Amino acid sequence: MNGDPRLAGMKLGQIVKDGLRAEFGSRSVKEVISGERVEMAQKIKATTASAAKSFGIEVEDIRIKRIDLAKDISESVYRRMEAERHRVAKDLRSKGSESAEKIKADADRQRVVILADAYSEAEILRGKGDATAAATYAKAYNLDAEFYAFYHSIDAYKNSFNDKSDIMLVDPKSDFFKYFNQSTK
Repeated sequence: MNGDPRLAGMKLGQIVKDGLRAEFGSRSVKEVISGERVEMAQKIKATTASAAKSFGIEVEDIRIKRIDLAKDISESVYRRMEAERHRVAKDLRSKGSESAEKIKADADRQRVVILADAYSEAEILRGKGDATAAATYAKAYNLDAEFYAFYHSIDAYKNSFNDKSDIMLVDPKSDFFKYFNQSTK
């Protein structure tokens, strides 16, 4: 090398390339890509440092910045990575759909419970209202039974003759006309 930096750089570059080939050759693509780069760089540094020492060169550090794989290997790795991303996406969509179904089922269940409770409460209130009305009618009937009967007859007359064209054939002496027959005018 005789002090020629260019020649020393070329020789050192060849030593590093040989070390890289040796390390990559002893590992699978998965191991190379997976993150064993630090361990690989340390081994290459040790190999390179001992070879470079004979030229009077001291190696401080070696780092692997990028790995260029053969095109067919790169495409294979890319296809596997893409397939894995698709699998993960499909899994996440499946979990999302499952969560959505659980949420919908829970909402439907809550809706049914709320409607049943509301219906039950409405029926209770309706029953209480009917009971209050019946009690009020009974109380009114007990105060003046004759007035109560008269009031119901008037109601019956109103409901029987809703329209001017309504016709009813009833014996004038029947109970239906009891209060008409007692009229003073």
